[in-house]
Amino acid sequence: MKELEEEIKELIIDSLDLEDVKVEDIETDAPLFGEGLGLDSIDALELGLQIQKKYNIKIEAKSQETRKHFASVKNLAAFIQESTK
Repeated sequence: MKELEEEIKELIIDSLDLEDVKVEDIETDAPLFGEGLGLDSIDALELGLQIQKKYNIKIEAKSQETRKHFASVKNLAAFIQESTK
């Protein structure tokens, strides 16, 4: 799971062009939106598209479950792992 979490952090940085952010700057349990990493809804859309492409999974944009999955890197990793079984 640790490897997947690191991969997701790299995907976040690359897909959102976060030039001043390093993998080690992103806390696995920290919120991705608001107070944590500070991403916004446009970032969520872009990140969602990249995750769908990379891991070949379907993400429901307006689902409450999706909000939970995108809450942190840890949640995203668990979602991706479960979806790719």
